[in-house]
Amino acid sequence: MDPLKILAPVSEQLSVVEQKLFEFSSNAELPFLDELLTHAFNSQGKLARPALTLLTSGFHEHNWDNVTTMAAAVEMLHIATLIHDDTVDEAETRRGRITVSNKYGQHTAVLLGDYIFAASATYVCDTGNIQVIRKFSETIMDLSEGQIQETANIKNINTDLNEYLHRIFLKTGSLFTTAGESGAILSGASDDQVKSITNYSKNLGLAFQVIDDIFDLNSNETELGKPVGSDLINGVITLPTLYGMENPDFKSLIKDFFKDTSDILLHRQIIDYLNQSSSVERAYDFAKDLIQSSKTSIESLPKSDSRDSLVSLCDFIITRKD
Repeated sequence: MDPLKILAPVSEQLSVVEQKLFEFSSNAELPFLDELLTHAFNSQGKLARPALTLLTSGFHEHNWDNVTTMAAAVEMLHIATLIHDDTVDEAETRRGRITVSNKYGQHTAVLLGDYIFAASATYVCDTGNIQVIRKFSETIMDLSEGQIQETANIKNINTDLNEYLHRIFLKTGSLFTTAGESGAILSGASDDQVKSITNYSKNLGLAFQVIDDIFDLNSNETELGKPVGSDLINGVITLPTLYGMENPDFKSLIKDFFKDTSDILLHRQIIDYLNQSSSVERAYDFAKDLIQSSKTSIESLPKSDSRDSLVSLCDFIITRKD
């Protein structure tokens, strides 16, 4: 699946978003802040969330300036969240690069994340749409609540599917939802169309996180840009582990490991079990069901290049390798 083909309908607008991000991250008056922003934004990913904002706005003629501004804000919020998450997790690397907290210290990382959070909000205000501004504010709350919920459930072997799904919605699905929903709203889509796109975006975001959780177990450190099995080391229960813990003996292994997460041999045993059992495959099937729900949600939208790309984006998410 060629990402460039998926993004073709909005390639020009995505370039505008990248320019906005570059200008923000390279024009700080304080040299040290400029250095921090450059480091943070140089490690940005594939711009999946801003691309979603652009694509979901593609069903009506509209003011592209508002939509590209919103798309930039979405990516800024995402980057700020990653900085805070890495700080909480005490992560050494992100996408193969040293994290802000590891290079500059936790206090500096928290302040940088706060700065980018606040800046992203000013971008959203520039759209002048109260509905979008409120939704964006609620998303910041969701992202923070998700991290708090994850922290509260560290090493909780009694975590269930409902808790897991709620947590990944807050931490990942909420921003995908806002990315898609805001694009639709700013383009002037009808209420029914906004609802369809919102459902599409939510399920896409949930599937994205489930796939990420699978990668944490069956990729290598070079591909991940961080140690394999990091979630387990951090005491975070993900969907494959939930499925694995249906076996009481395996659940006992998890309980033992959480008593000493430095036990490398037990960690390797747990990773091997999850990959050799049906746990990873079942998690992947769960993600595929979410992706199908996403596709179904937009079947009623007018046929267009944007709709075709949204369908292809679903296929890309479920087949991506990193």
